[in-house]
Amino acid sequence: MFDLRHLRYAIAAADHGSFYRAARSLNTEQSTVSRNILKLERSIGMPIFERSPAGVTLTLAGSAFIRGAKPMLASADKLVAMMRAAGQGQAGGLVFGHNSSLSAGNLRATLMSWHETYPEVEVEVIEGERGALLAGLNTGEIDIAILMGATGHEGFRCEPLWSERLHVALPASHELAGREVVHWTDLRSERFMLQAADPGPEIRDILLGRVSLSGATPHIRMNQSSRETILSVLGSNSMISIVCECATGVSYPELVYRPMHGEQGPALTAYSAYWRDSNVNPALRRLLRFIKTRYALTFDV
Repeated sequence: MFDLRHLRYAIAAADHGSFYRAARSLNTEQSTVSRNILKLERSIGMPIFERSPAGVTLTLAGSAFIRGAKPMLASADKLVAMMRAAGQGQAGGLVFGHNSSLSAGNLRATLMSWHETYPEVEVEVIEGERGALLAGLNTGEIDIAILMGATGHEGFRCEPLWSERLHVALPASHELAGREVVHWTDLRSERFMLQAADPGPEIRDILLGRVSLSGATPHIRMNQSSRETILSVLGSNSMISIVCECATGVSYPELVYRPMHGEQGPALTAYSAYWRDSNVNPALRRLLRFIKTRYALTFDV
């Protein structure tokens, strides 16, 4: 039987017309090339080359053999390169979970930059409820989830990543629409519409905590509609909403976004990454190192 090394020697000799020049191109000895090609010829039961003092030429059968051997060797080299890249996290697949918008913000920027850097890694993005995403992490169906907040969960690594600004979404005709920034105290008498699904409950808790400091209890309606549906109807009624910066990349008729401020400046919400240390997917480790470098973080991978 012959192996890929024998094919590589034969193809080099055919391309260069000489065992000597083939050996130089492969950085090996001429005797090694000659000996391995002889083994190949004995293995297939026919000569591939006619030898002469001037070099070597392909026999009729050798020409057909080399034509078939070249795509075979190219496919093998490609497979080896692909598997090596997958082992280094430069190819393969990655399942990514999130529960917020991807229209703007750091999460979108990170995924776009990752795809540009590692286009061979096939990324599947899943949006869902926090509980469902964590269950997916637990079963191995999801490699990493990036969620609002920094609540630890037993069995998972949880590392803080970045913070993003909160915005108020309100009709363009609203009296607060003319301001560059809106403060929590400006919202004491407003009526809010939030999505019942994630991350609506977390935004509700932030809203309750901030507005209650001014002595008011905000009127909040938790709606079963999607984030996009809620924002699309706000421009035509008197209600407003609070969204993360990542949701401000989409425009809706008669709707504007204004950044929220508190006493200490911009109102921020944190995002964290969750994954299992037992996950051996090389692409996950490379993604974590990519995020760590991009945002100058200090967690260990």
